[in-house]
Amino acid sequence: MSAPAFDIIHEWEEPQELHELLEAIRERRQDANLQRVRYAFYVAEQAHAGQLRASGQPYITHPLAVAKILADLQVDDDTIVAALLHDVLEDTATQTRESIAEVFGDDVVDLVEGVTKLKFKIPTEATDRQKAVAETTRAAESLRKMLLAMAKDFRVIIIKLADRLHNMQTLEGLAPEKRTRIANETLDIYAPLAARLGIWEIKWQLEDLAFKHLHPEEFQRVSELVSKTRTERQKQVNVAILQLKERLESKGMRNFDITGRPKHLYSIFNKMVKQGLDFHEIYDLLAIRVTTEDTKDCYLTLMEAHDLWMPIPGLFFDYIATPKPNGYQSLHTKVVGPGGEPIEVQIRTREMHAIAEYGVAAHWTYKEGKQVANETTRLSRLRQQLFDWSSDAGTSSDFLRSLSTDLFSEQVFVFTPKGDVLDLPKDSTPIDFAFRVHTELGLSVVGAKVNGVIVPLPTKLKNGDVVELVTRANGQPSLDWLEFVRSSHARNKLRAHFRKLSRFEDAQRGKDLLEKELRSMRLEPKEFVGEDRLQTVVHHFDGVENATDLLAKIGSGLLSVQNVIHKLRGNVTEVNQDQIQTARTKEGKLTLSKDGIDGVVIHRAKCCEPIPGDDVVGYVTRGRGIMLHRKTCPNMVRFETDEPERLLRLEWPSDGSHYAISLKIVTLNRQGLLMDISTIFGESHTNVSAAKIRTMPNHTAEIEVSIDVRDTQHLQLVMAKISNFSDVISILRMFGRIAPKA
Repeated sequence: MSAPAFDIIHEWEEPQELHELLEAIRERRQDANLQRVRYAFYVAEQAHAGQLRASGQPYITHPLAVAKILADLQVDDDTIVAALLHDVLEDTATQTRESIAEVFGDDVVDLVEGVTKLKFKIPTEATDRQKAVAETTRAAESLRKMLLAMAKDFRVIIIKLADRLHNMQTLEGLAPEKRTRIANETLDIYAPLAARLGIWEIKWQLEDLAFKHLHPEEFQRVSELVSKTRTERQKQVNVAILQLKERLESKGMRNFDITGRPKHLYSIFNKMVKQGLDFHEIYDLLAIRVTTEDTKDCYLTLMEAHDLWMPIPGLFFDYIATPKPNGYQSLHTKVVGPGGEPIEVQIRTREMHAIAEYGVAAHWTYKEGKQVANETTRLSRLRQQLFDWSSDAGTSSDFLRSLSTDLFSEQVFVFTPKGDVLDLPKDSTPIDFAFRVHTELGLSVVGAKVNGVIVPLPTKLKNGDVVELVTRANGQPSLDWLEFVRSSHARNKLRAHFRKLSRFEDAQRGKDLLEKELRSMRLEPKEFVGEDRLQTVVHHFDGVENATDLLAKIGSGLLSVQNVIHKLRGNVTEVNQDQIQTARTKEGKLTLSKDGIDGVVIHRAKCCEPIPGDDVVGYVTRGRGIMLHRKTCPNMVRFETDEPERLLRLEWPSDGSHYAISLKIVTLNRQGLLMDISTIFGESHTNVSAAKIRTMPNHTAEIEVSIDVRDTQHLQLVMAKISNFSDVISILRMFGRIAPKA
């Protein structure tokens, strides 16, 4: 920060609240640049001048409270400064990225932008449901943006968690429905995220506050139950602390602390609900924590605790030898303590305790805004996972499901043959393990060994398993794998693989249709179907980047063969509607209308279901008028050979009417997908007249649906939106109509 900036506020009298923040920072970090923090507060206060929170308090109280929370985590100056400025870009017009970067540096402005929410413009005429969907999309995309920023700099999420904690502490000022939405989001996303990063001090507060707003009656009941038994529990804890303290001192240990560990309200409620227990049936409300100087003393303390009290079998966990993915290290054991009551004992060093309470906030050291070079393998893996989750998921709903499955679910810890520890969702299989290591490994795996023994690929992995993979260069995934893979990352990679295969098949079908049409026009396919030639026209079509995309869209029915040929032949000049009608006459085509042609009745062929915009041919029947077929219809092969004199070249512009066509959608059989697809039909004003769903053993489903559309443009819009779902493996326009459901 430049010296003149300091001079501006030299005579400015700081508020008492800022003074308290600066004192808190000074106590924890003697080298902190308090003048820089002071100026950041001044800038934020000026920017938010006149703004009030929902509670009626000045808005500046919020960034100040966030900075205080972060000061307790002993974060660096840039993080404190960014916390004070974190809403300036989003909610004020007085500061820009450039103005913040000029005074406080690029690192600070990157942190501020990382926590800034995206802005979505919602049309005023949108329905309540559309507004709710838009809000969900905005929240999900903002979260995705934040996690990508976090992958580059973990301080982003530390600021966001502190921001969310203060918002939860002041939730009473909001409308009930908004309180519920924010509390649910906190419990589903931010509390698990804090746990994943090991920031336990924030995690338990978020959970208890969300519990208070989502289940106020249960919160009050558990609070009262805990209060009633607190005195008795504290007596038992005090006896246990005294007994263990005397035992350790008798063994010569001096530099240690023993404290009672409170059981938080949400964890008590969660156990009561999940295990169907009454409050008085919960026996692990008693807990003590021992912090020592070094690891050797941790194991000595464990030995003495087990000698003093009877350990409960199966309830000892060594997270020092095998840390959790978020860096958590501690010894956990449960014993029959004083008075015969079960008591939990946690043992860790002081450094381990700091990491346990503050996670990455304690683990990472910053100097002048740059993270130190020796970043750990664990955080490198988490960083890669964040990029994977964002790049794998196509839609906002996909992204949130991936977070729920891979980031926030219960974990299992397994080893590579080299001894590296990987965390996977519970019930993961060797396939999940393979994709976690590398995508190509997952695509080529053919077998697996667990603890040296060959096992089936659907085998569920357990904590401590050592997994070795058997691969083959020409190995290929099976659709059956989708039935048992657990992680969203593996599922997304498999989906992408099968979509690629489907795209290849569509491209081959499109190439065949294109070559066939060119031959019927007495044109040489080799002159038009080469990749270089096709590449010259891809820019004329939406969503097409290369020749394969072009052919695949033809093969799936999303592009007209005739339209592509027109572009390939050079008919690409812009013309008006009068010129289009003239061109049709010159080409010898008749133009259809609602009344047919000169009183002759026109029928749509059921074998291929043509619609306006298709390349169509009329077949003059014997006594039943003209039967309209798609040019790609299989029956046209016979007509062109046997009765070419009965064929008419026709042009069919859209007349606003609706026509039934059939689609076949192959998708993963996940819960809620049919509702998502139905939403697409509803939002695009597309009527569904019939549907058949068939579930397959390999965890896929085939949906055959008959819908009413106006023309090919309407159809292409619907198909494109449905194909955007990453769960959809393929979507194809069918020949012929499906039978109604029985």
